[in-house]
Amino acid sequence: MYRLQCRSPSMRNVKESKLPRISDRAMHVLLLHQNFPAQFGPLLSRLGGQSGWRFTFVSRHGEGAFPAVERLSYDPRGGATQQTHYFSRTFENVTWHSAAIYQILRSRPDIQPDLIVAHSGFLTVTPLRELYPECPVVNLFEYFYRTRDSDIDFRPDDPPRQIDLIRARFRNAAILLDLESCHAGYSPTNWQRSRFPVEFQPKIRVIFDGIDTELWRRHPPTRPRRAGRFQVPDDVKLVTYVSRGFESIRGFDIFMRFAKRLYQRRSDIRFLVVGEDKVHYGNDLKKTGGLSFKEWVLRQDDYDLSRFAFVGRLPPDVLAQAFSISDLHVYLTAPFVLSWSLLNAMACGTTILASNTPPVREVIQHERNGLLVDFFDVEGMADAAERVLDEPEAFRHLGKQAAEDVRARYSLDVCLPQLIELFEETVSKVRSAAASG
Repeated sequence: MYRLQCRSPSMRNVKESKLPRISDRAMHVLLLHQNFPAQFGPLLSRLGGQSGWRFTFVSRHGEGAFPAVERLSYDPRGGATQQTHYFSRTFENVTWHSAAIYQILRSRPDIQPDLIVAHSGFLTVTPLRELYPECPVVNLFEYFYRTRDSDIDFRPDDPPRQIDLIRARFRNAAILLDLESCHAGYSPTNWQRSRFPVEFQPKIRVIFDGIDTELWRRHPPTRPRRAGRFQVPDDVKLVTYVSRGFESIRGFDIFMRFAKRLYQRRSDIRFLVVGEDKVHYGNDLKKTGGLSFKEWVLRQDDYDLSRFAFVGRLPPDVLAQAFSISDLHVYLTAPFVLSWSLLNAMACGTTILASNTPPVREVIQHERNGLLVDFFDVEGMADAAERVLDEPEAFRHLGKQAAEDVRARYSLDVCLPQLIELFEETVSKVRSAAASG
């Protein structure tokens, strides 16, 4: 009953945008990210293929396509090795990525962008400032590494080595290059922006990526409850957990301990766990002895796995259905980049139990649009979950408020005009400066 097999959905029809154009001719925007389409997906879903806009996307990985978006793939010819100093490995990788992008674009003299928009972290725009010296640059600044009150020192059960603290400071090198050289930047949340050096914060505007509330919405109830081929009997309480990968930074081990507490208390509980058995952030694999972090966690205790459905990644439309049939969604994170999955669950009107950590508190207010609990308080988490599962209607208003908040503050209809305004202002200022100089 808990096995799920789905095909990826076809591209949805995109509404014609009525957003303003930067000029009467097509504005050529060069997008740079290691992955495709990543944070630029919402932008392309609305503007790709529309008159007034031309997009070229350079990435290393990615699948899918958008109308009239040219995608160029790069492959770095080198990178950090064991001989590279531990402190500088991130910068070494960034250098090779950026050099590969530079070489591809140098071989394409027909690409003369009006604006460069790049994710700062996996790569730096530094080489392109020489290739396109007059071109305005907007950077997406997602995270600045700190050694205190951050993801690095958050977990007392896994304290960082001093060598890791030092390396964290070195990891900001390429980001600092972009902070200095870009014309403007943006971060998805106020908390993420606050992590950057104070002297650069005036350069950074807060603009969220944008949630497509036509896709991420509450689906009408069905009997029995379904999400793709996943079916939930009427007498079962469903708790969901979604993460790109199973790792400590997203509290996968904490979730499993919480889940065991909960199913030991009640027989009607089942857990739908969405995500890949991978570690994307942190040093979890250094302590697992060759196991994946998921495998390592499951060996730490005796879990009744018949209570869990590990379904891997789900297509967005199926995941929206899963959020809609969930009795409670659990979201855990260390102080780190906020996950799209939290906002997606909110948009679907799901009752949410989340970790009381700084990035979460920006979007979840306790007992207004969700419930907050200490990240490490497994018993308190189970107590809160039981209250919701015992009286789901008493907490339904939290999910409704969460959906309203997303539509008002984080929807694509709200965020995309803000992003385009930033683009327009940046291009206008750079052009004006060039004309007057």
